[in-house]
Amino acid sequence: YRKLSPAAPDKSGETTEAEMAEGEGALSSSDGGKEKRNPNDFALWKASKSGEPAWDSPWGSGRPGWHIECSVVASDILGETLDIHSGGEDLKFPHHDNELAQSEACLGCGEGRQWVNYFTHTGHLHIEGLKMSKSLKNFITIRQALENNTAC
Repeated sequence: YRKLSPAAPDKSGETTEAEMAEGEGALSSSDGGKEKRNPNDFALWKASKSGEPAWDSPWGSGRPGWHIECSVVASDILGETLDIHSGGEDLKFPHHDNELAQSEACLGCGEGRQWVNYFTHTGHLHIEGLKMSKSLKNFITIRQALENNTAC
């Protein structure tokens, strides 16, 4: 379901290891891929790790996968059709494609109806050659940026 990125770089239509590493990083390989039948598979429900929140379900104690969290919150607040959805360019595939797949299946989209009308994907800020990220702890606040830089 590659709606936003319909062609793989090699034009085969298959997801490459490089794309999965770029798109989901360690999330795609935490179990070595044992539970996936296809590299495009993604989790709707995950077993909770120690210290993570968990809820009982027919599939066992666990939590929603991150694609579910995002699409459920967005649909609950904004309704069954979003005019604009945005994120970083690294979320185009697989995150936004996975959100589309599950949301459009759940909401019965098709025949001219879609979950999102427009996506915007933005580039990243780089600090010393690396993508700025909280997880890398290489970020600056807006206040810090304004202290060190002016429009004059």
